[in-house]
Amino acid sequence: MSDTNNMELSEEIKEEVTEEFAEDEAKESGPKANWYVVHTYSGYENKVKANIEKTIENRHLEDEILEVRVPMQDVTEVKNGVRKTSAKKMFPGYVLINMIMNDVTWYVVRNTRGVTGFVGPGSKPVPLSDGEMKPLGIKTENVFINFTEGDTVNVIAGVWKDTVGVVQRMDMGKQTATIMVELFGRETPVEISFDEINKANY
Repeated sequence: MSDTNNMELSEEIKEEVTEEFAEDEAKESGPKANWYVVHTYSGYENKVKANIEKTIENRHLEDEILEVRVPMQDVTEVKNGVRKTSAKKMFPGYVLINMIMNDVTWYVVRNTRGVTGFVGPGSKPVPLSDGEMKPLGIKTENVFINFTEGDTVNVIAGVWKDTVGVVQRMDMGKQTATIMVELFGRETPVEISFDEINKANY
């Protein structure tokens, strides 16, 4: 085989390898999840949330629709001299969804009973900006995590520092993990920020 043929062959191999790396990189980075606002019939917010979560489970869309949230806030009212605090919806008639927008996820959300449409020009879904999400208590900066559900972790900061627990649930929107800790002789779920947890090395 001549040097020219060898050069052509090596160029072909190089192109194939480059293409494979590009494909792998695209798979790894993948499409990004954003927060979207969905308009619902009044009083249907929690039903919509439950229905979408059921569909996520049935159709195994956990990697595409990450979280459905009805933002709540504590409101204090004084009636007849009695102060009463209760949780009320921050945005009646709206539900927030953290999802990767594609044909499947759009269809699932849009066709959920009680949903009237996405919020955006001409009902075209427009993701919330970082500035719009911060007042809702949604963290936008990503924290590197080396653990997942079922892992044993050490709490490295905060009030639960030096506690060891097993991750039961992860909330990617709030960037918190719920772990089981022993409190007063019984297992109790506690929500802790990702940046206060590290995977146990045993």
